Amino acid sequence: MATAENSALRFLSSDPSRLPASKVKQAGWKGVMKEVSRAGAIVVTNHDEPQAVVVGYTEYEAMRARILQADSRDEVALDTLRRSFDERLAVLQREGAADRFRELARKPAKLAGKVKAGTGS
Repeated sequence: MATAENSALRFLSSDPSRLPASKVKQAGWKGVMKEVSRAGAIVVTNHDEPQAVVVGYTEYEAMRARILQADSRDEVALDTLRRSFDERLAVLQREGAADRFRELARKPAKLAGKVKAGTGS
């Protein structure tokens, strides 16, 4: 038996079957679901223009799970970026930070060809 993820990958890696709306109407729900079971999904067309995609519940759940998983990864990355920003901002808000910045800005840069990024010290 195929897992939901394997089923979704099969669906995403191939072009779904295309059926005109008139054929969908003729086939009825049972016929549509038979084709979905065979192909993984169907694209319902009207005058050869895609109108809808019908996927099985397994494929739907797998796609939904992947979206939620991607959202979760994005949220973790955003939290990491937020923490890093907050740490750098805290350095700028320390007592005397403005005076240290002005002092550094007055001095000529001595990078010797290297890029120097702030470290908060």
